[in-house]
Amino acid sequence: MATDYDPIADQYRRAKQQPWRGYLESFSVLELIGDPTGLEALDLACGEGFYTRLLRQRGAARVLGVDLSAGMIELARAQEAMHGLGIAYQVGDAREVPWHGACDLVVAAYLLNYARDRAELQTMYDAIARYLKPGGRFVTVNTNPACDFSTAPSYRRYGFETALSGPARDGAPLTWTFHLPDGSFSLENYCLSTEAHEAAMHAAGLRDIQWHALQVSPEGIAAMPPGAWDVFLAAPPVIMLECRR
Repeated sequence: MATDYDPIADQYRRAKQQPWRGYLESFSVLELIGDPTGLEALDLACGEGFYTRLLRQRGAARVLGVDLSAGMIELARAQEAMHGLGIAYQVGDAREVPWHGACDLVVAAYLLNYARDRAELQTMYDAIARYLKPGGRFVTVNTNPACDFSTAPSYRRYGFETALSGPARDGAPLTWTFHLPDGSFSLENYCLSTEAHEAAMHAAGLRDIQWHALQVSPEGIAAMPPGAWDVFLAAPPVIMLECRR
């Protein structure tokens, strides 16, 4: 898997501060994870360590963050040097972490949407299954495979836009453009169907598959005018997923 995050690592970190990321995404992800106290946790595609730090701060006994981007890991390690949470970070492929059977919990924010086809997606789920202990859980937030991005509304009001290249099909490139006060940047990932994901999970030996829509936090409801989140919730571009080994 190639990465294009190195030149935009700091911009991506700042994009995490857009209101929807806190009021919907991180609120919903943390609610789904629940209490991680005492767990051995692995954060794949950890970026600059946003969820990695939250897992540790909320009580995980051991957390490793892995990302293919050296620029992202540099930012994560800088945060660790400042706060000393006891988190290890490494540059590496999410499919090649030597934590076989060691994890109670694997988290991956926006990893699976970089699979270009079903074969690559299968290697990701196979790796996740290898890392988990029997009964261990995988939680992710990812591009919504049930969203038809060819007819999706504009999400510009939330600070980003999506653009599908060509017809909606497995492997279709999807461009996300994030707008910041000092400019914009874009990332490309790929669409694969809900059926493709579920088939890969079953083939990897993962079970208890559940998809979850993002929810708006009480703070997000109070901070915005009525109806502010309606477009996002009516055609959600991202979704959460959990399953077990």
